[in-house]
Amino acid sequence: MYLHIGNNYSVDTREIIGVFDIENTTVEKCTKILLERAEKERHCVYTTYEMPKSFIITVKNGTEKVYISQLSAATLRKRLENGGF
Repeated sequence: MYLHIGNNYSVDTREIIGVFDIENTTVEKCTKILLERAEKERHCVYTTYEMPKSFIITVKNGTEKVYISQLSAATLRKRLENGGF
């Protein structure tokens, strides 16, 4: 099953490590470090030019990717519950 995360981007649900609210989690230093590292290593995928509301961490074949989405974590959670859409 795939989760649509906005603007024609979808991720395989088997690869998702977590879906996080960007506003609530970026106050922690460890989250800032994680996002900065992903950006520096070019593992960040921006699915929008709008204000980001969430980020999704995936791992495929040992490679981590961080998707930045304009959709809220709550919306993504509901989509997961409804089959990805």
